[in-house]
Amino acid sequence: MTHGDSHCTYYFGRRQCRVPGLQIGRIRILYAQVIPDLDSPTTISEALRTRALASPNRIAVSDGNESLTYGELWRWARRVAQSLIATHVEPGDRVALWAPNSVRWVPASFGIYLAGAALVPLNTRFKSAEAAHVVRASGAKILLTVSNFLDHDFLSTARSWTDTPDLERVVDISPGPDVQTGWAAWLEEGDAVDVEAVEARIRAIDAASISDIIFTSGTTGAPKGAVLTHGASVRTYRAWSESVGLQADDRYLVVYPFFHTAGLKSGVLACVLEGATIHPFAVFDVETVMEYVARHRITVLPGPPTVFQSILAHPRFAEFDLSSLRLSVTGAAVVPVEVVRRMRHDLRFQSVVTGYGLTETTGTVSMCRHDDPPEMVASTVGRPLPGVEVKVVDDDGAEQAPQSPGEILVRGFNVMKEYFNDPEATKQAIDPDGWLRTGDIGFIGADGNIRITDRKKDMYITGGFNVYPAEVEGLLLRHSAVAQVAVIGVPDRRLGEIGQAVVVLRSGAAWNEEEFLRWCRANMANYKVPSLVRLTDGLPLNPSGKVMKFKLREEAAASTP
Repeated sequence: MTHGDSHCTYYFGRRQCRVPGLQIGRIRILYAQVIPDLDSPTTISEALRTRALASPNRIAVSDGNESLTYGELWRWARRVAQSLIATHVEPGDRVALWAPNSVRWVPASFGIYLAGAALVPLNTRFKSAEAAHVVRASGAKILLTVSNFLDHDFLSTARSWTDTPDLERVVDISPGPDVQTGWAAWLEEGDAVDVEAVEARIRAIDAASISDIIFTSGTTGAPKGAVLTHGASVRTYRAWSESVGLQADDRYLVVYPFFHTAGLKSGVLACVLEGATIHPFAVFDVETVMEYVARHRITVLPGPPTVFQSILAHPRFAEFDLSSLRLSVTGAAVVPVEVVRRMRHDLRFQSVVTGYGLTETTGTVSMCRHDDPPEMVASTVGRPLPGVEVKVVDDDGAEQAPQSPGEILVRGFNVMKEYFNDPEATKQAIDPDGWLRTGDIGFIGADGNIRITDRKKDMYITGGFNVYPAEVEGLLLRHSAVAQVAVIGVPDRRLGEIGQAVVVLRSGAAWNEEEFLRWCRANMANYKVPSLVRLTDGLPLNPSGKVMKFKLREEAAASTP
């Protein structure tokens, strides 16, 4: 039980007194008459409250040990909002969250939304400098983090930063019984904030309000913050849920990280919109996943193709009862048709679908439908969401005929508002007519489905993670032995693609490949670390001095047995 029982508050514009949404057992009786149609919420805050009022006793999030009902999730999210207000977070301020998938992550993120602030999720694979850059660039005022993830102490790391001038507070939200420090003590600071202050914040949020700033690296190497809105998030994942066939009684194992739109939007938000149960999973391990699916009768398991290839290839695969699995959403890499067939036959998924999207499109542009045949799922990324336009253009911007390849452009409600504090990058990405340049090459088939054939940008995807060579190259150039470097993606049977660094050494530099890779692992997220290193006397350059990466790819292909 939290605070505000003696206060009058507002629900969807109507004044109500006592039991302001916390004593869930009485909410149905007192407030049933003000629950709107479940299709009506236009903000993430409204979506959570609507779900809590409609399904207060349904399990919202569970990790097998700890769980919250939707009523409890609403209560704890509002407590987080009260504490943010007590910590002087104003509407529009940025609050960063640097933590692995967990039960506690969910109310923390929704509390940020309820307070009218923008969530800035940080990649848990980031090293100190990478995380500090995002916090600094976003101007985050508060950081919620943990002290104990995979032998990393994010809390101590963050408290050591000296170049994040806007950061006023670092809060430890690590699980545990400690009530004197960290999460519990911070929540107690919110006790002094009247619940009506939270209600005022919620009333001020509309569809155009900023919900998230998610940083994604570009080919320039500098991470940029895609500004997403409440209305786009809710509308996109209503349509997404309908396309894939997500249901209220689903138990959804979220192996995608919450710091990514795949985990945050198609995982957490989609479940809240439909009333499904979120099962957060912090670290992917094949055997642990199979055991969890069997024990908790998981019905929805999305992931990149490598997840399912790893499960199917595991020597103990036949020992686990995975018969509860019903729905999978895959993508982020080429999906072989044989993998789709095996997912349906061996894993017994009733539905396997693929989709396509970017962080800049709130995570989704197009989706296959849950009843599409395997060949369509494997060879296309589906049809655009209702209300989203897609066109294909040549290098001069002229629209291509159907089935003719070109760059894919997207326009619609799902396109980001802008890149945070970067008008020049925004102008380069979105033209005056609202078309977002994706940098992906593809075409639209006669059936209306989109086929992705190549990437105009240098980005490659390894195990479902986007890797941007310019960013990696910038990091590698800090190594004392490296004079020049170019990074490319090369095909890999298991991960889809892996990175190859083509390195020109400084004059007289000593070289030890093992030491070099060890340095890489210490200075960048593991998925960015090149799997292959090749030394060369010089990089192939065009007349303007740009590296001709297509030649490097040709050389890599020629050397592959």
